[in-house]
Amino acid sequence: MSRPIPQAETVKQRLPVASIVEAGRRIEDHILQTALVPSMALSERSGGSVHLKLEHHQLTGSFKLRGATNAILSLSEARKSKGVVTFSTGNHGRALSYAARRAGVACVICMSELVPQNKIDAIRTLGADVRIVGRSQDEAQMEVERLAEEAGMTVVPPFDDPLVIAGQGTLGMEILDDMANPDTVLVPLSGGGLISGVGRAIKAYCPQARIIGISMEKGSAMAASIRAGKPVTVEEVPTLADSLGGGIGLDNRWTFEMTRELVDEIVLLSEEEIAAGIAHAYWQEGEIVEGAGAVGIAALLAGKIDNPGQCVAIVTGCNLDMSVHHQLISAGRVSL
Repeated sequence: MSRPIPQAETVKQRLPVASIVEAGRRIEDHILQTALVPSMALSERSGGSVHLKLEHHQLTGSFKLRGATNAILSLSEARKSKGVVTFSTGNHGRALSYAARRAGVACVICMSELVPQNKIDAIRTLGADVRIVGRSQDEAQMEVERLAEEAGMTVVPPFDDPLVIAGQGTLGMEILDDMANPDTVLVPLSGGGLISGVGRAIKAYCPQARIIGISMEKGSAMAASIRAGKPVTVEEVPTLADSLGGGIGLDNRWTFEMTRELVDEIVLLSEEEIAAGIAHAYWQEGEIVEGAGAVGIAALLAGKIDNPGQCVAIVTGCNLDMSVHHQLISAGRVSL
């Protein structure tokens, strides 16, 4: 859909909407445009008109393919010849591996020991060089920095990068194509790449729309950083929403300020609430969704979203251990 391109209003909104539009053109032949579908069950439960953006149907099972593809396709030939490297809690690594393989670019993915084995296996299947480093994303990032310095590889960050943010922002533009005036958009919140891009796109055209970040009670680095007024570190602990784990970087240059500027509210969920969201997605919506992807659903079920109105919950990923999923949909709970 063609629409006028608003200019950035503040320094905190440094990402021009034009860069999101350009990213959309760049990646359109490399990704799926995912469906926005109504949820009768969640609408009745919440008193709003709830729609689910089924981004877990994306080619690599998560929204991350958008930003990774935009970054890869923006590289010069010289950069491509040196390869790319990143740190990841799983989904970004899978997306970058996929995009790099399609472009014929060598790829190294560094992850901590907390990343689920199913995500590690999926990345290896795509041909990437996987390196398991330490028990936190920050430790994995140290290996990334070493490879960038010693081997000249290009770092494609999972979130704190304008090309990645612009790629994720294309999801917001798709939402606007299907729902011209959303009242509330529920976005899983981790490092802030998705919510920065989506928030920038949505608020450029619908400034009245509420952007609500949803994360877990245990180990949400962005939520803790917003409370502190600056990027801070948090302990990484096991959680059903493992894709939302990891730090935002103490030297964060983009997503902390954009999240602080664009996000109206942050909602945190217990593990039991996240489990309920996964179970609802399966039994009521017919969708297999990982914990991080189910947090918007979970927040609505828990009654933590007031006056949702015309509401979009972004369902971001489906890359979870199916044995864990079986436990959740059978018993409604799982031991971590």
